Amino acid sequence: MNLSSFSDFLSRQAPHLLPAADVRSNWASAGDAPSGADLPHGTTIVAIKFPGGVLIAGDRRATQGNMIASRDVQKVHIADDYTATGIAGTAAIAVEFARLYAVELEHYEKLEGVPLTFRGKVNRLAIMVRGNLAAAMQGFVALPLLVGYDLDDSDPGNAGRIVSFDAAGGWNIEDEGYQSVGSGSLFAKSSIKKLYSHVTDADSALKVAIESLYDAADDDSATGGPDLVRGIYPTAVLIGGDGAEEVTDERIAALAREVIANRSVPITGTAGRRGSNA
Repeated sequence: MNLSSFSDFLSRQAPHLLPAADVRSNWASAGDAPSGADLPHGTTIVAIKFPGGVLIAGDRRATQGNMIASRDVQKVHIADDYTATGIAGTAAIAVEFARLYAVELEHYEKLEGVPLTFRGKVNRLAIMVRGNLAAAMQGFVALPLLVGYDLDDSDPGNAGRIVSFDAAGGWNIEDEGYQSVGSGSLFAKSSIKKLYSHVTDADSALKVAIESLYDAADDDSATGGPDLVRGIYPTAVLIGGDGAEEVTDERIAALAREVIANRSVPITGTAGRRGSNA
């Protein structure tokens, strides 16, 4: 047994406490066939590198079939001082994944006396994702994006990292400088691709992230855009040499209003007039 791995210890001593186990057992006790489509799902997550760091952001909507299950889901989580995750997929599993991963990193540091290297953090999350493969094949999919600041990199300006995963635990460090997961990822990533040349610092990266989530929400019904009426906005985490910090609602709200204002079509005096020559 690997005592430095909390998730490994949990899988051996109390497997029923793993993220997907509780969901599947509840369905089994109810006598229904498990189906991930019948549970709330969360999307969309974006990650963007900038000089000196990296950010991760997510929308707030969760859907259940063609219904909106929630409008204020927290999909982006700080895992430790220099790492954060955003997980798209079955909402219940995604939240438990994020919590378990944070405990995994803290557990290792307490037992070993030193934090995991960034590559070690990637491998630990990959093992956890692979452990959920059986549930993923039943529709209970939870795919994370991992971002972090690599303290071992000799170039602090290029130490931001973005890692994507597949359902089998395979992972890839993104070299393009941005990535997205979730049902709106195609639209979000296309938006970032066009705007990434404007990313020069944390503020510009945050604005591009909000722009991309706005574009994703415009074309993907499962992605929620900024909600000015309810005051619900995307959430984001910035990570740099000073560590990870959650972006305040006020900062995101101001950028969201700016994006919406720039996208708004002005109403002209002749708009909507018909048959005026009668």
